Amino acid sequence: MNAVIETKPVQGDDGACNQGGPDACCAACAAHERARAEAFSGDAEPRGHGLSAGTRREIATLTVSALLAVAGYVAQAASAESAGGPARWIALALFAVAYLLAGRDVLASAARNIARGKVFDELFLMSIASLGAFAIGAMEEAIGVMIFYKVGEMLQESAADKSRASIRSLLAMRPDKARVRRGGDWVECRPEDVAPGDLVLVRPGERVPVDGVVTDGAGAFDTSSMTGESAPRPAGPGAEALSGFIAVEAALTIRAERVASESSAARVVELVENASKAKAKTELFITRFARWYTPAVVAVALLVAFGPPLLLPGQRLADWAYRALVMLVISCPCAFVISVPLGYFGGLGGAARRGILIKGASVLDALADAKTVVFDKTGTLTDGSFSVRELSPEGGFSDEDLLGGAVAAETHSNHPLATAIREAWEGTGKPRPACDDGSYAEIPGHGAVATVGGREVLAGGDRLLHLRGVPHECRPATGTEIHVAIAGRYAGRIGVGDSLKPSGRTALDGLRALGVRRVAMLTGDSAASAERVAAEAGIAEVHHGLLPADKLERLEAILGQEQGRGSVVFVGDGVNDAPVLARADAGIAMGGGSDAAVESADVVLIGGDPSRVAEAIDRARRTRRIVAQNIAFALVVKLAFLGLGAIGLAAMWEAVIADVGVALLAVLNSTRALK
Repeated sequence: MNAVIETKPVQGDDGACNQGGPDACCAACAAHERARAEAFSGDAEPRGHGLSAGTRREIATLTVSALLAVAGYVAQAASAESAGGPARWIALALFAVAYLLAGRDVLASAARNIARGKVFDELFLMSIASLGAFAIGAMEEAIGVMIFYKVGEMLQESAADKSRASIRSLLAMRPDKARVRRGGDWVECRPEDVAPGDLVLVRPGERVPVDGVVTDGAGAFDTSSMTGESAPRPAGPGAEALSGFIAVEAALTIRAERVASESSAARVVELVENASKAKAKTELFITRFARWYTPAVVAVALLVAFGPPLLLPGQRLADWAYRALVMLVISCPCAFVISVPLGYFGGLGGAARRGILIKGASVLDALADAKTVVFDKTGTLTDGSFSVRELSPEGGFSDEDLLGGAVAAETHSNHPLATAIREAWEGTGKPRPACDDGSYAEIPGHGAVATVGGREVLAGGDRLLHLRGVPHECRPATGTEIHVAIAGRYAGRIGVGDSLKPSGRTALDGLRALGVRRVAMLTGDSAASAERVAAEAGIAEVHHGLLPADKLERLEAILGQEQGRGSVVFVGDGVNDAPVLARADAGIAMGGGSDAAVESADVVLIGGDPSRVAEAIDRARRTRRIVAQNIAFALVVKLAFLGLGAIGLAAMWEAVIADVGVALLAVLNSTRALK
């Protein structure tokens, strides 16, 4: 692989849901953030299937609290029959102990938050509602509020554990050992100790520790953890071996090309971790919403508690205070604050498991709005495996002169066309000609210039000949061509071609099925080559012969035309695509592309499969649907119970069950984004 997967600086490091302001979060939100931090901690240990010691203690405490509440209720009934007496005080004591057992943590945390200026959070709402219920004599309901709240917390944490486990599966891609040849023996060491050039042995069932190339052995790789592909990938000498791949069928020897910290698996984990910090617009809205939502509800509850008794004759303060307390319980914003970031977080993690690395929740929103997709050609829609198909020497030059001149001029070029020319020369079996030391130079968008045996050699497009004033006959190109000039004379042209990727046509069909209105191609290739590939892929809009600056200008024009109609996505892989990838609403880079392209892009496709573009858009839309469902469901239920509480048709225990249930269902729904 030619690229290291880099991460962009994230926007808005306040992605943790409890960083949106002092009143924007609650205990359960903080618990979720701790879970997320733990998931990405190298020291995190997977949880077993059983309950933790802390959870067992909490269940035991709540059970005792419930039993004491039942005993208090029995004592209260006895007190009513005996018209007071000791039973009344026994009932009160039992209720008080039961309440403190269930709610001591909530009360203590609320007090600490108030001391720090964090007043309007869920802990405050639960504390004031339960204490108020206790004060007006609804003691069993005050205890029930706390018990149900604590049970709800445990259930929400259990649902969030699913997200945590999924992220740990990403961490599992990073092997903890490597087997390296040292002095004729295979020695185990840490992946961090493997240097480029080292030979690494990977046995069947083991993960590749660092990026490299297979040098010995024949088998296959299980690439599902990196690319999402279920079918094994054949592995033999010369095959790409990315860290995180699993060797199957046979042992393989791999020559390391990158250190462990720059390996694909390490970068995937780093990217997903950083991406989770970049908030989407919906997340930012919910954070701001929570800041005024809770104080507003408290204000409304105060009006409900004191307004009717003061303004209407015959209205009891205790009745309306109870209704206000019910409203406070149901108003907790936990379902919003937890489920929305968890939904986006799940979308990022689920995409990563399929080999689609998305650099932030805001990118998910841009992908979800995609209505225009623009493709590069070479290496993106085509496989980039060029081969020389035709030699057309002119001016008395031979095939050998033409090909040898091009090989010498392209000595140091990494362009796929240069690679094809060198491979064609190797087929002749003759020593490769080279340029004079220090004479090689590339002219971006035009070609290469070098001195060979004291003679200047040009190899590149037709524009290079015009730039250097080389006389030649201008003829329509029949495909991708490299023109060669030696010592100021035109030597001829070399026809080079590549093929559409097997999934190229499928990629376009998938986009159209998603309702993408406009698909275009921008390429620096000739008209004939571009139109041939476009016809095979089914793309009607083609812009060819573009320099890097021309590509950017053309994309700017498309962005202007599509403004207000949806986002514009660009898909590319080369160095010349980096400015366009950065300028698009969402840039998608092929994982095997250049470092510059991968770094500039918002999305990286590990396997380089263009059909994953449609999958990325589909997953983004699915994630946003899940988030929207959570918001709508929570709003409808809470508004309904707020209304029922205000008119006295909802009791406190109903309110707390509704609050816990809404939060739990929203969290469970969010975990669907991981699949």
